[in-house]
Amino acid sequence: MAEVFANTLLSITDIVIVAVYFAIVLFVGLWSSRKNRSSTRGYFMAGRNMSWMPVGASLFASNIGSIHFIGLAGSGAAAGIAVGVFEINAMFVLLLMGYIFLPVYISAGIYTMPEYLKLRFGGRRIQLCMAILSLIVYVFTKISADLYAGALFIKQALKWDLYLSLLLILLIASIFTISGGLTAVIWTDFMQCFIMLAGAIALMVLSFIKVGGYSAMVEKYPQAIPNTTLMDNTTKCGYPREDYMHLFHSYDADDIPGPGIIGLTINSIWYWCSDQVLVQRALAAKSYDHSKAATVFCGYLKILPLFLLIFPGMISRILYKDTVGCADPEVCMSVCGSETGCTNVAYTSLILDLLPEGLRGLMLASMVSALITSLTSIFNSSSTIFALDIWSFFRKKVSDIEMIIVGRIFILFLVVISVLWIPIIQISQGGDLFVYIQVISSFTQPPICAIFLLALFWGRLNEKGAFYALVFGMLVGLIRFIIEYYHLVPPCFKNLPDPRPDVVKNFHFLYFSIFGFAFTLFFAVVISLLTEPIDPRCLVRLTWWTRHSKEPRMNIDETTSSSASTINGKDEKNENDYSNPLRKMSPKSNIDVDHPNEKDFDDINSAGEDAGNYKTRVYSMDIVTAITPVPCWKKFIYRMCCFQEQSATQPKQMTTDFVEERSIEENPKWRLTTSVLSVGLLIIACFLMIYFA
Repeated sequence: MAEVFANTLLSITDIVIVAVYFAIVLFVGLWSSRKNRSSTRGYFMAGRNMSWMPVGASLFASNIGSIHFIGLAGSGAAAGIAVGVFEINAMFVLLLMGYIFLPVYISAGIYTMPEYLKLRFGGRRIQLCMAILSLIVYVFTKISADLYAGALFIKQALKWDLYLSLLLILLIASIFTISGGLTAVIWTDFMQCFIMLAGAIALMVLSFIKVGGYSAMVEKYPQAIPNTTLMDNTTKCGYPREDYMHLFHSYDADDIPGPGIIGLTINSIWYWCSDQVLVQRALAAKSYDHSKAATVFCGYLKILPLFLLIFPGMISRILYKDTVGCADPEVCMSVCGSETGCTNVAYTSLILDLLPEGLRGLMLASMVSALITSLTSIFNSSSTIFALDIWSFFRKKVSDIEMIIVGRIFILFLVVISVLWIPIIQISQGGDLFVYIQVISSFTQPPICAIFLLALFWGRLNEKGAFYALVFGMLVGLIRFIIEYYHLVPPCFKNLPDPRPDVVKNFHFLYFSIFGFAFTLFFAVVISLLTEPIDPRCLVRLTWWTRHSKEPRMNIDETTSSSASTINGKDEKNENDYSNPLRKMSPKSNIDVDHPNEKDFDDINSAGEDAGNYKTRVYSMDIVTAITPVPCWKKFIYRMCCFQEQSATQPKQMTTDFVEERSIEENPKWRLTTSVLSVGLLIIACFLMIYFA
């Protein structure tokens, strides 16, 4: 091995490759976003001008973060290929996202998922509740899991101080997101996606060569038993599962029972179809054609994790059975600092042992970039939710620049919370990292999934039914979560009884997901039927059945407000109703907020002096304000924050862009191509399901 750098397991060449790589990624991110940083739409939604390939790659890279490198390989080492059902199932759900959910979101003209609920149901409580719940889930599952997975790799490879390493990673991720917004995130995702795939393919090839091929892996895996278990005839701890090459296990399996795929699908629908991190990327595409093509492209990329991550994880257990496959708590503690098992070090063990100098550095860059990709995705989406759904709740009149600054400051707040959460990550049960995330998902995601599905397909669902059902469902999940983690399951080798009550121990988390979904569905339907329905005119372009409607949409808050007055036979509009600053319009305008047309702006053009003054602040997705002299101190702040000078934009062009942006009309050639590719994706997914069943 070449001379190592300092006290790490990496050579000087590896360190140079890592440094150059991150310099290039940072440059690409900042350069690509140079034109989109000074407007709210540009910062939060990449100007909605991204093509299908970077959007699809960003979807994949945001999903396959460090937790998947560590977690999927670790689960493969622990139990075989069953965890691959999550990846294959996602291929189906991605098509559901592209064909069912995105048309409604795009035609509704929304930026965030809580905003959709606000338009669909009215009021602010369900939007605010959804925003707060989303931020809690992000901080305590996504960020914590990614940081813990990254910490494992850093401890093994670099031998750096844990806190210093994580702070450095958080700093880089924050710089990416703060400086460039979603454009920088998507383009860095695009670049890092292919870096990750290149490194993973190289490691997969070397792993199969080392073990002797696919057949040798299948033959040797059940023999990968640690010596401590072989020397103790009284325990079965550390033995591989007998059904290690099957995706579907028995109904009473303790890891992933076969019927549990229903609950898994419920969780996946929330993750892919109503989670801000993923949906925000799809909405950043320049048209619906590109959005749908991006989901299909991402679906094809989801074929890879089974081969690039899970199979190498199984090979790692074969090669390092006494470390990766350890069962003795003392041995495991010495290897990875966790008594419950060390399967999560499976992938990093392969990297440090099999890859040559240079490639090892490339893979390190790939792993760390996966962590940064995931963090930048979460930071950007969290800042979007906070700025557009929470901050605007307290600040009725807010400028474009203020929204961007608030979003960026909130990213710094998330960084602080993440650092404070590091001690909790260190004492978490590292042996079940990927399963831990799925358990949390099964407690929190089914109620949200139920509400979104009903909102899209059942117009009778109203605000009371959605809100109370969501609250009840989340409370049930919270109770299960508290009971689940109040009683810690002892390591297998200690031969102690499971202290959890039977209602938890014998009720698998994927089955609980089904229960939580049905529970929420029931309450939502019953409460909605017992209360007043929503006026159908308020649901235009907000449900699957009305997505193509050309009718103007009524403001739901106006129709339900008892204080609404009528002047000259017309409803008086409340100029403060449009809570999202991205959707505000001038109070002088009678333009339909949700369906503007050319006549509206022709009226403005012929309205005389008032219209001339109005042109500088006309309703648009980029809030353009009247140009006024800017103080020197503000100019300095704008330059430091990379803001560009604003200028008046021609209203007719802005309206045209806005209408095209929200159109779900498809180009016939694009539609045919994506349909053929979608059928091909379904065939491949079904084949994998059947072949490995």
